[in-house]
Amino acid sequence: MTAAAYHLDPSRGVAGLTVAPQPTPEPGSHQVVVRVLAASLNRRDLMLLDGAYPLSATPGIVPLSDGVGEVVAVGDKVTRASVGDRVTATYFVRWIDGPQRQSHVLEQYGATYHGMLATYAVLEEDSVVHVPRHLTDAEAATLTCAGVVAWAALTAPLPVLPGEAVLIVGSGGVALFGVQHAKMLGAEVISITSTADKAARLRDLGADEVIVRSRTPDWERAVLDRTGGDGVEHVLDAVGLPTLARSVRSGAYNARITMVGAMPAEDAPTGNPFGASYLSIRRIAVGSRVDFEAMNRSITEHKTRPVLDSVFSFDQAEAAYHYFRTGDPFGKVVVALP
Repeated sequence: MTAAAYHLDPSRGVAGLTVAPQPTPEPGSHQVVVRVLAASLNRRDLMLLDGAYPLSATPGIVPLSDGVGEVVAVGDKVTRASVGDRVTATYFVRWIDGPQRQSHVLEQYGATYHGMLATYAVLEEDSVVHVPRHLTDAEAATLTCAGVVAWAALTAPLPVLPGEAVLIVGSGGVALFGVQHAKMLGAEVISITSTADKAARLRDLGADEVIVRSRTPDWERAVLDRTGGDGVEHVLDAVGLPTLARSVRSGAYNARITMVGAMPAEDAPTGNPFGASYLSIRRIAVGSRVDFEAMNRSITEHKTRPVLDSVFSFDQAEAAYHYFRTGDPFGKVVVALP
């Protein structure tokens, strides 16, 4: 296949994804060039296409933050990767460790730096992350966004401890990683989902209890019943404002709620978001390179495999976007490169 790259122009809406030939890039002194093997989509990629993401995409940018590739060239001062390594990159180009700063947020692959939906990707050396060896290329291509945000939600600032109860709200990519990570950490997992079919698949994934919200609209009561009235120590709310109030009512005294879902509420919430509960609520944006590397060590130790829904070929990238938007996938949607 002739080298090619997709480009994003949000001003054209759904027609703003185009493909063009790609010259073979040369790395700078602290850059790594990879031949991309697979890439995957996140909800953020639809938001960038729609012009609805908080950070505007640079016109003509190569999309997708998530992908994996083989290193084919390195700059003369690179020490963190070698030709032949199989690597991915962090979501934020320069957030290595410590507190996240606004300057970190402004530099993102697939938004302001060229991303992974191309034959070749150029990565800044500090963002390079080696992927677990037991994962296939399609599986390794799913880690950067959903995997890391779920890990950061459950391990910082205080990690989930063995035996604690964790509530996972939703069944998208972040939520599925959340179930897997929480089980790796030794937690009891309660999941909230929309259908009986998804409930069965969440149980197969390891969830100890699954509540179908269409059958149990007041699902926070079922969560309290499951925990003997105490509530859960941790909540990963991967939906957003529509479910936040019930997540709060599901929390134990001094629980920690991490809201990573971006879905808006039909009516803007008013009043005290804590109600009568004593707990903490936070929003996070993915995680650092140190978070990513810690997650990969745990995935390697437990031989965990990300959940895949479907794999499209490179020339079907537009179809992959359409399916991700309309197909209600259970697991990650991947684009494989030849």
